[in-house]
Amino acid sequence: MSKSLKRVRAALRAAGLDADPLEMADGTRTADEAAAAAGCMPDQICKSIIFQGHDSGECLLFLTAGGNRVDADKAAAVAGEALDRADAATVRACTGFAIGGVAPIGHLHPIRAFWDPRLADFAEIWAAAGTPRHVFPIEPADLRRLSGAQQADFTA
Repeated sequence: MSKSLKRVRAALRAAGLDADPLEMADGTRTADEAAAAAGCMPDQICKSIIFQGHDSGECLLFLTAGGNRVDADKAAAVAGEALDRADAATVRACTGFAIGGVAPIGHLHPIRAFWDPRLADFAEIWAAAGTPRHVFPIEPADLRRLSGAQQADFTA
């Protein structure tokens, strides 16, 4: 088992949740792939999108429904500064995860997070579990609590 997957499992266990990550036969690098593999709607997939503050260099996590896109101008307003899309090396350094498997929890370092309200429209959502082949089911309120995400309007 990868270190990344172990961190996500540990974060779930520490929170008292029995959500076991599932390994998918096919990759889950996109929301549509993950939804097909999990047997849910694309909006039930919680995407973890990492941006970096243009001036501060701070990494920021935007948790959004699979069918939504992060609007750069709205995200910058929420963050309080201009944002750049974080490159693969920055994402790994900030979170410990590779792009395509970035989990919303279990990061190497604390990260400021923002929450797409669309995710709360479902009883269960699915998120990457630290690898491109693993996802886990969770109730939206639990994920929001664990991630410390602040609800905000940042989608297109």
